[in-house]
Amino acid sequence: MSNTEVYNWSDKVILVVEDEEVNTYFFQAALRKTEAKLLFASSGREAIDLATSDTHIDLILMDIRLPELDGYEATRQIKEKRPEIPIVAQTAYAMANERENILKAGCNDYISKPIRFKVLMDTIAKYLD
Repeated sequence: MSNTEVYNWSDKVILVVEDEEVNTYFFQAALRKTEAKLLFASSGREAIDLATSDTHIDLILMDIRLPELDGYEATRQIKEKRPEIPIVAQTAYAMANERENILKAGCNDYISKPIRFKVLMDTIAKYLD
């Protein structure tokens, strides 16, 4: 798929869990043309509350390093109540065992920061198309 490919996710809801404002802007800009409805949470607790109360969420982009409750624990708790929601981890901390820990926590996939646009779109497309 090329960078000029148009994704139409106008019937999809994506929850972006991210505590860094600059990264939130990146996701807004990157996903704008897809027309997906974006919801935002800045902590693991807020992510759990949104994911378990809004049954329309189709995918979660989960930061791993978060205040209050990290992305690992937030993922575990969300998957207990909503196992059908795909969760894609996104983190800058690319330690050797990070991917394994992310998948063990229940995430379906993983994107490392800095996030490349094409990788982001291709990864989301695996779960929404």
